[in-house]
Amino acid sequence: MEVRSKPTLLERIGAFLLREPEDRDQLVELLRSAYERNLMDADALGMIEGVLQVADLQAREIMVPRAQVDLVDINDSPAQIVADVVASGHSRFPVVDGDKDNVIGILLAKDMLRHFAGHEADLRDMLRPAVFIPESKRLNVLLKDFRRNRNHMAIVVNEYSGVAGLVTIEDVLEQIVGEIEDEYDFDEPEDNILLDADGRYRVKAHTEISDFNEVFGTAFADEEYDTVGGIVLKALGRLPKRGEEVELPGLRFKVLRADSRRLHSLLVERVKAPE
Repeated sequence: MEVRSKPTLLERIGAFLLREPEDRDQLVELLRSAYERNLMDADALGMIEGVLQVADLQAREIMVPRAQVDLVDINDSPAQIVADVVASGHSRFPVVDGDKDNVIGILLAKDMLRHFAGHEADLRDMLRPAVFIPESKRLNVLLKDFRRNRNHMAIVVNEYSGVAGLVTIEDVLEQIVGEIEDEYDFDEPEDNILLDADGRYRVKAHTEISDFNEVFGTAFADEEYDTVGGIVLKALGRLPKRGEEVELPGLRFKVLRADSRRLHSLLVERVKAPE
């Protein structure tokens, strides 16, 4: 008697999709139905939907707006440039010559090491070519360009050739695979509040206010917002960028990680009330 092997995940999905959807909406509906039937997990479904969505998104929809872009001015002193690089924590920076619309190249933080090691004296010689793209550039095309040219960053320009914002390969990939964690993220999803060695706390922005109040002994209301990120957004009146600070009674909040769409994590420390 012949024993048939169990069909693979791809075989089961393929058999399920033989219904030949007529458009993308029907395809997404079939994929979600496949998930409900346990033919794929939530991560796989999310990635497939992200791939389908990328073709419809344009650079303007995910870019970091011009006002939130950390720039380096070539006319600043090397000491000031290093201070800006360290404060921002990024690895690549658009470099301008006086005017924010006059981008002359991209500076890699690691190249600054060669400057201070005495191997290169002129910062201009370290600059990599800047890539400029229109706001309407499709993300699937942009991702291909990033891979083909081995670029990680592009300057988004508007119809008047002015700088509108910035988009990175990480921004594009996050539309497919979800948030990409960095060194400021947490190892365990349940650890929303972590104490650092220096006595400050790293707090996820989506931490519920009730949990935050319990740890810090505060009494923030949760009627208007449910999370700590909501408290910070209300205090600033806008979406902050990395490194910005705001003080509330007894506490100072510093933004550790944020993008053009949401706030991710905060550094919280206790401060003494003024006498």
